[in-house]
Amino acid sequence: MRKLTNILVTGGAGFIGCNFIHVLLQKTPGFKGRIVNLDALTYAGNAASLADIDAEFGGKRYFFEHADITDRAAVETVFKKYDIDTVIHFAAESHVDRSIVGPEAFIKTNVMGTFTLLDVARNFWKDRQDVLFHHISTDEVYGSLGETGFFTETTPYDPRSPYSASKASSDHLVFAYHHTYGLPVTLSNCSNNYGPYHFPEKLIPLMILNILDGKPLPVYGDGKNIRDWLFVEDHNTAVWAIVNKGHTGEKYNIGGENEWTNIDLLQRLIDIVAAKAKLDPEKVRSTITYVKDRPGHDRRYAIDCSKLKRELGWKQSVTFEQGLAFTVDWYLANPEWVKNVRSGDYKKWLENNYARR
Repeated sequence: MRKLTNILVTGGAGFIGCNFIHVLLQKTPGFKGRIVNLDALTYAGNAASLADIDAEFGGKRYFFEHADITDRAAVETVFKKYDIDTVIHFAAESHVDRSIVGPEAFIKTNVMGTFTLLDVARNFWKDRQDVLFHHISTDEVYGSLGETGFFTETTPYDPRSPYSASKASSDHLVFAYHHTYGLPVTLSNCSNNYGPYHFPEKLIPLMILNILDGKPLPVYGDGKNIRDWLFVEDHNTAVWAIVNKGHTGEKYNIGGENEWTNIDLLQRLIDIVAAKAKLDPEKVRSTITYVKDRPGHDRRYAIDCSKLKRELGWKQSVTFEQGLAFTVDWYLANPEWVKNVRSGDYKKWLENNYARR
């Protein structure tokens, strides 16, 4: 029986991590434990995303530790201070474009950071079996699909970008620590997430905000690349199901079962945002700009999540239309959050790199 009492969430100030903390503390009545959020607060980490959590649970069931997962001494201190019995490892450099421009940070955080966490957990827990290290990964480790077929848990790895290669490496490390040292682990590979608190370099929030600002809507290549979209809250309920009931040493694919080409998704977003913000959709469509394709751009991702549904009883809670509408409403209602995250490092990087493509 897993303890699930003192949970270390890495990267909890990032997009998926902060949503997970909201789900666990505000929407999971069966959870009575503590969450320790370890985050380096890099450009994509925003403590303001958890202001409500800190106000309600801070110092009681929620604790924040500002540290880098590659800092072994800091990680060891957190394990000892809070008697950590569960790790849910979200922390990662995750933007493919950034990995192309500067791959070194991805190797450091995604590979060396994961190694540090695994090794500290192994030494702290020793031979305990009531503990768990759950690793969050991506469907991008599988490479690119053709027009048919789906990624399953047994699909061979074929990463195509520095980002996906770094995540594939971390996945292999997790299972190596399980097979070599007996560390209790589970692993999940998810499709593209969307929802509240999403950093605006990613497709859906970037397009929502560019539509609202009257800026061009850049689309890579011919816009026909296909992604499977997963509402972030559904991702996190799946993670919690795996942490509670998943078999040790197993991996589970988490998908939205919503395949959309990038251009079709953008057209739908234009309709939703224009209706809510009282804009002329045809005028907005005239700002679509096709730009040079990303190097090594995978054509299609699609997840088979039947194992997760069959073994753990999980299912998605919203349709894609519902999730998109909720997401647009959130960005419309939170302009101060958007203003905060669009300043500093992100703004400089966008001006220096993405805007030139």
